[in-house]
Amino acid sequence: MAHSERNAVINPRSVVSLISRLRNARGQADPYPIIKEIREMGEVVPAPWGAQLFTSYELCDKVLRDHKSWRALDDQWRTRRADGRWGAPSATELSTVLQGLNPPEHTRARRSVGNIFDRRTLEKLRTPIAATVEELLDNLEERIREEGEADFSVLVSEELTIAAMGHWLGIPRADYALVRSLSHAHIYAQELLPTPSQLATANVGMLGMREYFTNLVKERRENPGDDVISGWIRTWDELEPDRESADHHVYLLVMFIVGAALETTSTLLSNLVWTLDQHPDQRAWLLENPHEVPRAVEEVLRFDPPVHVTTRAAARDTVVAGVPIARDEIVHTLIASANRDPDRNTDPDTFDIRREGGHLSHLAFGGGIHYCIGAGMARMEAQLLLSAVIRRFPTLRVSAQPQWEPRVAFRHYTALPVTTG
Repeated sequence: MAHSERNAVINPRSVVSLISRLRNARGQADPYPIIKEIREMGEVVPAPWGAQLFTSYELCDKVLRDHKSWRALDDQWRTRRADGRWGAPSATELSTVLQGLNPPEHTRARRSVGNIFDRRTLEKLRTPIAATVEELLDNLEERIREEGEADFSVLVSEELTIAAMGHWLGIPRADYALVRSLSHAHIYAQELLPTPSQLATANVGMLGMREYFTNLVKERRENPGDDVISGWIRTWDELEPDRESADHHVYLLVMFIVGAALETTSTLLSNLVWTLDQHPDQRAWLLENPHEVPRAVEEVLRFDPPVHVTTRAAARDTVVAGVPIARDEIVHTLIASANRDPDRNTDPDTFDIRREGGHLSHLAFGGGIHYCIGAGMARMEAQLLLSAVIRRFPTLRVSAQPQWEPRVAFRHYTALPVTTG
């Protein structure tokens, strides 16, 4: 059946039912049978909230790379569509950060950041991050020894992510818990179908993030140094004659980068442990071949990416796979579906560290001008942690069913109990 014919017989309400199933405990534990159901409806699946779901690797890749045809949800788009979730304060704030900008605004903001995680920077960060990994695994080992099990997500994944970003940006250690909680609240603004209570939580998180990072930028303005934020202030002083405007741009950069890192990398780190636990043969092979850790990280990113859904809007009226899509209409790229598209990856539901292609076989970091700015940092954290885990805890195993936030777009663990022996 042609895609256009298949779409014609789809009841869009069935999509809502599938999304609801993704939010419950069973769907969170294994969302991929449900995602497969959606993909089998076609490359383009209509949703009753006035959007289309793109399910294939080819279409998702095209959307992410073609910023002229598929636009980020910037402030102009939100002005035209300022209804419901799209007009919420936490959502409109996102239209002013890098992920919500389109050229030429995106080009200007992206150039102001520079290549923040180049090889030299990552090598400089490697030693302190590796030391943090060892410290956190010491804590994990002690907790397991005392109590028999420990929460890997809470003790390691969450802590490593904020510690890495905090060290890089100079965030006081005493503020780590606050920043993390605000970020977790704000992320609901990017949920696929957020509830009113989730949007209210996101608004509170956004206001807290704005207050905290505005004050942090102000402190660096008053006490400049040889640090990342002070450098961005100097850059924006050259771009913006008005210092208040310059500081606002720096705030947006810091808030976006911290929030994006905390909500994705922590999930990736826990995914490493959970996925290997569920595939003992692959885990055993990795223990014998620790030099293959980078390939293992890439396969985890393909097999279960932290971000399952991203969103764009059509720049003009168009037709995709026989489906008319109007200007400003929303399209959701189902990254989790694309990564398991059998037309892209052979036997896609099989976790295989030795899979050919590696980083070329997934869209976990997006694509095009909005390719994840912190991909290098996330990969380094994941590789350092996984190398240390298989070295120090060869018998580590998940001791109880993990727990997740009831999210669809951004996966997030609330508990990952582990033990040894």
